[in-house]
Order: sequence, then structure tokens, then C-alpha cells
Amino acid sequence: MSIHSPEISLSPAAAERVGVIAAKQGRAAILRLSVDGGGCSGFQYRFGFADAAEDDDTVAETNGVRLVVDSVSLDLVRGAQVTYVESLGGAAFRVENPVAASGCGCGSSFSI
Repeated sequence: MSIHSPEISLSPAAAERVGVIAAKQGRAAILRLSVDGGGCSGFQYRFGFADAAEDDDTVAETNGVRLVVDSVSLDLVRGAQVTYVESLGGAAFRVENPVAASGCGCGSSFSI
């Protein structure tokens, strides 16, 4: 388990937002990113809060907030950065994924 991982990263804006949400919910500031089959492009990103990192997780930390990714999902998001964007359409966590060959308009699914 690496703390400062070049394999995945969390932007400062995303870390700040995770920290705010975790504090409101009384949870640890640990965001889990996983990849599931499905979505309009073949794979889809899933976000959730975790209580702790698992043994096979890769961990990236930004400003005291952790992003954890399991080993299977990491193969599909290696080198990605999780960001947080606010726009007229709403606010959301986004994955800037260099492994993805294409994605959908909503940004929640991709293909390789």
C-alpha cells in the first residue's frame, strides 16, 4: 500500500470536497474509486466512502484525504486523477483517465 502513488491521484479540489462531505457524515475522509462493467461505454466509475484501506488497495493522499483503489480497478485507471468540478449542470467527481480510449458525455463511463 503506497501513500503517495504516481499510479492514481486526487486533486486538491476533490480532496477538499471529500473532506467536507466526510465531516458532515461523521466518516473518515477516504474516497473509494472502483470500476464496474456496464455503463454506456463498457465500464463505469463508482465512488463511495470507505472506513479504511484494504490490503490490496493503492492509496493516494492529498491534504490528509485519501483516495483508495483496489488492484483490479487500478489496472483500468492507472495514471488517472480524480477531480471535482462544478458547472451549470451540477457538481461531480470526475476521473481524468489516460487509459480510457473513449468516454460518454456524462463522464461516468468509459471504454479502453
